[in-house]
Amino acid sequence: MNNSIKIQGDIEKNKIFSVSELNRLVKNILNTTFSLVWIKGEVSGFSSYSSGHWYFKLKDNTAQVDCVMFARKNQQLQWQPKNGDFLELQCQVSLYEANGKYQLIIETMQKAGLGELFEKYIDLKNKLEQAGLFNEATKKLLPRFPRVIGVITSSDGAALRDVLSTLLRRNRSVSIIIYPTLVQGAAATSGICNAITKANERNEVDALIICRGGGSIEDLWSFNTESVAYAIFNSILPVISAVGHETDFTIADFVADTRAPTPTAAAEIISEGSNQILSTIDVYLNSMTKMFERKIEQSQLKLNFLERRLISPIQRIAGQKDLLKSYEKRMLLNINAKLESYRNKITRTIIQLPPPKQLIQEKKEQIDTLRRRLEINTRSQITSYSSKILSIKKNLLMLNPKSILKRGYSIVQDVDEKILRDTKNISVDDNIVITFHNGYAKAMITEKNSKK
Repeated sequence: MNNSIKIQGDIEKNKIFSVSELNRLVKNILNTTFSLVWIKGEVSGFSSYSSGHWYFKLKDNTAQVDCVMFARKNQQLQWQPKNGDFLELQCQVSLYEANGKYQLIIETMQKAGLGELFEKYIDLKNKLEQAGLFNEATKKLLPRFPRVIGVITSSDGAALRDVLSTLLRRNRSVSIIIYPTLVQGAAATSGICNAITKANERNEVDALIICRGGGSIEDLWSFNTESVAYAIFNSILPVISAVGHETDFTIADFVADTRAPTPTAAAEIISEGSNQILSTIDVYLNSMTKMFERKIEQSQLKLNFLERRLISPIQRIAGQKDLLKSYEKRMLLNINAKLESYRNKITRTIIQLPPPKQLIQEKKEQIDTLRRRLEINTRSQITSYSSKILSIKKNLLMLNPKSILKRGYSIVQDVDEKILRDTKNISVDDNIVITFHNGYAKAMITEKNSKK
């Protein structure tokens, strides 16, 4: 309040203000008096404009206030509010000079209550950490080759499908027992605890996977409760927690013997040992197969070599002799055929050739004809292109922005040289640049009237 008192003290006594001056003064008082403040309330009359700006009213039981969140700020959010949402806003108290209404310019927002939930999360995390539930020394090792794996999750969720498909793909010999339970809502906490207790009492699996898909902090809250944390900690069976997406961390993740970023990753972790054994067996089988193939190939080569050596030398020489004679005969026939073909071609060419004088005259006449055609085509092309150039020149002159400006038009831009085509893009007191055909002028908007 000291700033506002000082500003009021500086006002000249009995000074008469214009409406614009008074609104501007009040706006300055609000902007300098209030720093960023937090306010909470219910959204009403929410609108999102083509410019990307959000406008709505924030209300409680007895009052309401106009709010605006500009596009450059709301683009940083991953969600959009709707009417009826309860929000907590960090904002600047200001005044819209054009209509004299005070408003809140929003910097950031969050759903009301998330702050309280996060505080509860931090308090419980610190409490359980001090109690030793996160101690690495107490965590159990996962079985290297599990035969039966238990899955605690919703029976109709995508997380269960991901786990089942991954386990069956990596190790078809493993058995899977599902302990269905709610993983969201008021009854989820007791359901998860009962499923963990049941799995330990039956003692029919080698390890447990507790999983669900991603969601908000409210959706995952059942895994941030003290009762679920102690149920996991007291489990005799080793537990893998795979709750939410990779960026989600719940209390269950910290207490569990192993944390997986996703349900699919949990299935890959628990089947890693079996998958390695199968991969090793495949490597050995491939290696042995290749070794036997090489042995067979080497033996076959050796056998072929020995068979070739058993042929009689006299028989081999006689065979080569006959082959050479055959090649010699074919070569002579080919040479004679080629020579005869060349003789015939030369004879036909000599007969077909006209006398040299006649040939020269024919070529001269052809050249004269081509020269005349070339001259005619060249003149025609020059005439056509000249007409096109004149037409293009005329069109360019008509489209020249300077020609348009000379007819009385002008170009209006803001200080960032962005062309202003609509009154929605300007406000009172904005500086603008007006370009004429022979120069430019700078101006300030003193009044704005948008015709609808």
